[in-house]
Amino acid sequence: HKVDKIGEMSCNPSFGGVGKGHLMCEIDALDGICPRVCDQSGILFHMLNRSKGPASYGYRAQIDRSQYCSNMQREIMSTPNLSVRGGAVDDLTLTEPCGEGGVRRVNGVVLEGGEVIPTKSVVLTAGTFLNAVITVGTTSRQAGRLGDAPCIGLAKTLEDAGFTMGRLRTGTPPRILASSVRTEGLVGQVGDEPPQPFSFLNDRPVLNSPQDVCYITHTTPESNAIALQSLDRNHHIREEINGPRNCPSLESKCIRYPDWKHRVFLEPEGRDGKVIYPQGLGCTMPEEEQLRLLHTVPGLENAEMVVPGYGVHYDFFDPRQLRSSLETRRLGSLFFAGQINGTTGYEEAAGQGLVAGINAVRLVRGEEAFVMDRADSYIGVMIDDLTTKGCKEPYRMFTSRAEYRLLMRPDNADSRLTQKGFDIGVVGQHRLDAFRSLSASFDRAVDILRSVKLSGVEWRRRTGLTSINSGSNMKTAEDVGERLVAGSRNLSIVQKYVESAEFDGLLKSKHIYNKVIAHCVYRYRSVDNIRKLAEEFRRDESLRLPVDLDYKAEGHKFGLAPHAIEKLDAARPETLGAASRVSDVPVPALIHLMMHVKKIASAESSRMKPGHAAD
Repeated sequence: HKVDKIGEMSCNPSFGGVGKGHLMCEIDALDGICPRVCDQSGILFHMLNRSKGPASYGYRAQIDRSQYCSNMQREIMSTPNLSVRGGAVDDLTLTEPCGEGGVRRVNGVVLEGGEVIPTKSVVLTAGTFLNAVITVGTTSRQAGRLGDAPCIGLAKTLEDAGFTMGRLRTGTPPRILASSVRTEGLVGQVGDEPPQPFSFLNDRPVLNSPQDVCYITHTTPESNAIALQSLDRNHHIREEINGPRNCPSLESKCIRYPDWKHRVFLEPEGRDGKVIYPQGLGCTMPEEEQLRLLHTVPGLENAEMVVPGYGVHYDFFDPRQLRSSLETRRLGSLFFAGQINGTTGYEEAAGQGLVAGINAVRLVRGEEAFVMDRADSYIGVMIDDLTTKGCKEPYRMFTSRAEYRLLMRPDNADSRLTQKGFDIGVVGQHRLDAFRSLSASFDRAVDILRSVKLSGVEWRRRTGLTSINSGSNMKTAEDVGERLVAGSRNLSIVQKYVESAEFDGLLKSKHIYNKVIAHCVYRYRSVDNIRKLAEEFRRDESLRLPVDLDYKAEGHKFGLAPHAIEKLDAARPETLGAASRVSDVPVPALIHLMMHVKKIASAESSRMKPGHAAD
């Protein structure tokens, strides 16, 4: 609605995480803005999952809200050939039915005051504003965000056009005055040094002062009791509307796990140090109960609440009504992106907005749609999931959703996507040159690894690693790289034996460092084998599943999360294809399930062969 709200971070003051960080790297590889703005506005950078493989790394940063907003607005306002207008869109104008199937097209937007802006394509990113209602305790009012009006007229227009719609909910925690927080005795989470930037264009984020500290605390039995005792005065949590399971409210967590100490991250909202965002304390109970609850949390005994937590109910539209370009099937020239498609989070919205924006322009130019494949990007996985499976609860990206996650890592997003972006005109020469320079540096680092040669016996003697095969055959540092980085997930041992100042210099780039680690870890993981398994899964959708398969006892063997096990156990799908259509069951887990069922069938077949002893 308002120009000065461009870049407003409605919820948590952070970007990235596991899965979400992958999206950020892909957005950057296609020259999206938000990763660069995060590098300019971050106050604490921390890599998640560092103890796991590079395919699971989660780039994450705490962001200064006001800096992000001002930096984003500066980027937007300085973009050539872009006009920015503020105003509420109340309606759409449509052509008469035309073309195959008699589809109507959007040819204009109607502002709240009645002004019509003609257009050849529209991207709708309505966030949580469509028919939105915010709730605190038993009090509700129409709003899409605290202090901002909802979008009513446009929601009715889309409903009248015949779109299938639903209702979702989300929420946010109370904000706390930073000076009222006691940090003594709390665990402090510090930033990484050197910090990992989101953008491939940056060797490090822009940090004009030391990184901030995020303190960690937890709820107490008293906190959980207040959350449960206030449920009768909490309309938001009692509504039969699905919320974000992977970022649940405190009330939802206490209902499910009443005896747990639920972790709370006290995230600073900016360099000014005035406000704290208590990640993990999202709640919608009455305001006075929220304050009581805060005072039961260690470190928050004297906390002063700046803004209460609140919940939001809003409309979304079934994303199965979209093409893979994110153009709607029901109305031509209209594209949806973000929470309107049932997703949650800044990163998911940014990835969709990028694709929708690209295709809105390509449609006007009469060019073929740019479709991102789930085989080479997490953005492609997300869009494919949405447009084929839909969603019944807010969709969040996880690495487990991808079949090819070992091949789609944060470190190689540029290798997968930047050239494609250049080919369609969204990546400029400057980024392409930077990508080629980074690629050349990585290739040189690998060449140096290949130049260091020792026998297997000598490698084993020098390193003490019994996992290296002994023998007289010569092995390069590249050959034994996976063994050298195992456990530590760093290159210190590799650098020790390579003994190259040039190699050490190349590794000063965080991007090269991460690419070399990934190369060492995954060099022997066959790309062909990974693709073969995924293709086998697609061919075997008719594979029948045993009727007595015990998902609760064996589901963990397939990498299934508890909620996915519950859904499969309830649905009892008869075939692999039917199992793939159960929501929130990731394809990699289904591939393991396929292998398990085939193994059972093979054993049964062997047992039934003539001459095989009967049981």
